[in-house]
Amino acid sequence: MRALLLATTALVGMGASALAADLPSRRAAPAPYVAVPVFTWTGFYIGVNAGYGFDTGRRNDGAFAFGPGTGVTLSGPLAATAGVITPPANANRDGFVGGGQIGYNHQIGNIVMGIEADAQYADLTSRRSGMLGFVPVLGTFPVGAGFAPAMGNRSGIEWFGTVRGRLGYAWDRLLVYGTGGFAYGDGPNDCNSVGLGGAGNRCGNGSIRTGWTAGGGVEYAFTSNMTGKIEALYVNLDRSAASRYVGDFQAPVTFARTPVFVNGRRARDEEFVVVRAGLNWKFNTFGL
Repeated sequence: MRALLLATTALVGMGASALAADLPSRRAAPAPYVAVPVFTWTGFYIGVNAGYGFDTGRRNDGAFAFGPGTGVTLSGPLAATAGVITPPANANRDGFVGGGQIGYNHQIGNIVMGIEADAQYADLTSRRSGMLGFVPVLGTFPVGAGFAPAMGNRSGIEWFGTVRGRLGYAWDRLLVYGTGGFAYGDGPNDCNSVGLGGAGNRCGNGSIRTGWTAGGGVEYAFTSNMTGKIEALYVNLDRSAASRYVGDFQAPVTFARTPVFVNGRRARDEEFVVVRAGLNWKFNTFGL
């Protein structure tokens, strides 16, 4: 009897244990693991910028001689005339710059390589103050002719753009980089004159100028998509030796007026430094 009771008790205990094992657990399920993506600078981006430009070009405002045999001559009716020209003073060309940029970065380890293109509005123009001085050598100026020297000419850069490579080093979301490449731009090179009893002549002989640029900056990623940067660029846009407006020649009898240009004297390069801040929206590899 005792053996039967012990056997029955054991069977009941084993059944209860099996039943308990089949019941659902009351413990909370572990939280699902979500991998946090590592930040990367790789991807396309687009953005805007604004800043200030500082003129650093050579003024080239000193008096100079012209005439046959000097390498610097006047155009048209005054080609055989010799004398001295004193340009008017050139006013300050500093001013606002702003525009947009687009580019692509590729990160390998801590090294970030990329390319960027931008287009900028630039208020880097000035108006020369005073009137150009023109002193022809006696005996070479046509008898009965007149000359109205240029005054108040406006010149400089109204827009420019660059296409640059970028190379930098990243500490997670902080990027320090250098940049350099091709630059181009354009602006007014107006000419006007008064005097001789006429209304004056006005023309323009500006053209797109090309050159180079170099600089650097620092950029920080506030989020996976939004970055901000501070950047400085030096821009040099060459001008070839060529025409510089000096005034109007007025023919005797007919009083017809013809613009006169200096040939063979190198005009000043357009050189300026831009300091600007910008914001970029980055299209990253996580599709955010």
